[in-house]
Amino acid sequence: MKILAIGDEESKLYWDYYEPGMFDDIDLILSSGDLDPRYLSFLATFAHAPVLYVHGNHDDKYEKIPPDGCICIEDQIYVYNGIRILGLGGSMRYHPGVHQYTEREMARRVRRLRLKLFFSGGFDILLAHAPAFQLNDGRDLPHQGFQVFRTLMEKYRPRFFIHGHVHMSYGRQHKRYDKYEDTHIINAYEKCIFEYEDENLKEHVR
Repeated sequence: MKILAIGDEESKLYWDYYEPGMFDDIDLILSSGDLDPRYLSFLATFAHAPVLYVHGNHDDKYEKIPPDGCICIEDQIYVYNGIRILGLGGSMRYHPGVHQYTEREMARRVRRLRLKLFFSGGFDILLAHAPAFQLNDGRDLPHQGFQVFRTLMEKYRPRFFIHGHVHMSYGRQHKRYDKYEDTHIINAYEKCIFEYEDENLKEHVR
């Protein structure tokens, strides 16, 4: 299964310079947040693949302009072609606003999912906006990752953790790919295509 992960910045290639057929080989699109809802609607219109999304910390506009044809998977386990995808959007709380959480608040969200996680037998992909604590995150509070995401990876050992929030264009070098125990970590900044079944993922993430 070929997956397109996106986040934080709209791809000019896909939006401004779109050509028919660009998405023909894409099976699933995962948005990690902080994208124009009209961009997601555009992708849902021209791609023959579901567009699943979580919210970034700047996505309060989604309440007025929801992304048409897309599926919000916040606090859900969405199953697509047998792959279980857990959605937990938002960033660390750094000022009043929606889609921001303290570590305790994010851990509370995870606890509320215990029954869903039990009956689903875990999950295969964690789709989030923020990174995990000390795994490609920032040291400033707004870009600090969540410890509970590390706990989820340690307990359930998903194949993938997809996040955004830390732009690869920032001053410090944020990595596209990382790995924590059994979980492949991908920074979805702008766009990234990968194969779910790829055993040599690090070499092929693009």
